[in-house]
Amino acid sequence: MRAPILALTLLLLSLPFAAAAATVAEATAWLVAKDARAAPAITALLKAQPRSADVHVLHARLLLQQREPEDAIEAAERAVGLAPTDAQAHYWLGNALGQRIGQVNMLRQASMAPKLREAFERALELDPAIHEARLNLIEFYLQAPSIAGGSVDKARAHAAELVRRDPPRGHFATGRLAQHAEDLPAAAKAYGAAYRARPDSTNFRMAAGTAWQATKQWDEAFALYQAWTKEDPTAAGAQYQLGRTAALSGRFLAEGEAALRRYLALPLVPGQPPLHHAWYRLGQVQAHAGKKDAARVSFQNALKGEPGNDDFQAALSAL
Repeated sequence: MRAPILALTLLLLSLPFAAAAATVAEATAWLVAKDARAAPAITALLKAQPRSADVHVLHARLLLQQREPEDAIEAAERAVGLAPTDAQAHYWLGNALGQRIGQVNMLRQASMAPKLREAFERALELDPAIHEARLNLIEFYLQAPSIAGGSVDKARAHAAELVRRDPPRGHFATGRLAQHAEDLPAAAKAYGAAYRARPDSTNFRMAAGTAWQATKQWDEAFALYQAWTKEDPTAAGAQYQLGRTAALSGRFLAEGEAALRRYLALPLVPGQPPLHHAWYRLGQVQAHAGKKDAARVSFQNALKGEPGNDDFQAALSAL
């Protein structure tokens, strides 16, 4: 019996080493795929390679995925400290600061904003091909007040650089500038061009769809969200927007109602519209269809989530 016992002992001893054997590339692939193996693999890499900037960058990315930006900032700062000329370390520090800045008060935002800008600017100095850093800077320059470094001219300069370096992202940046200037037709045209040039981009797809909604290009908006929800019925954002398009246009009402009910049944994902907004859109769809009793229930459910919302109350009162 000694041989089987020895073999089992060796197998058990090998398990911790097997868990730690993932490479940075393997752990990155798991992280991108949101595979459950990512977190233990990254933990093992941190223990095995505590002085690796790449591993700390990966840890920061994991923490951002887990919606823990404070810890992600610390991880990214460690990466920057270990490798000051690593563009990815600065880029992910910028992303961590960007996720955190929306959670703090205005005084903290004012102190964090320059660090965020500097992180993305440094990333681009080290590697001008990190195009997402350029998009993030455009967003910063458009949103920040001038006293904090905001500048439409700088946003335009980065957009022009993206047009040259990466045309699909250049279209998207052009759309963002047009949207900021409240030129919705120009924004819809640019976002549509970005989506058609790179249809696998969720961001470009959503931007095009919502811009087509805003400009009442209903055929385009419906076609986009119908195709999207057919490809992936679990795409919560697409289900919501299909329902919203029906609510705004008064068309494809049965399909819009079904989409909103699917949205309400799906797990709520951070960043997606809250459930009471889905109830409000469902009520609008039902009101369009003449289902007043059902619409009344939906608007009441919306008000439970946000009792002081004037739009919800007005919709209920109008029935």
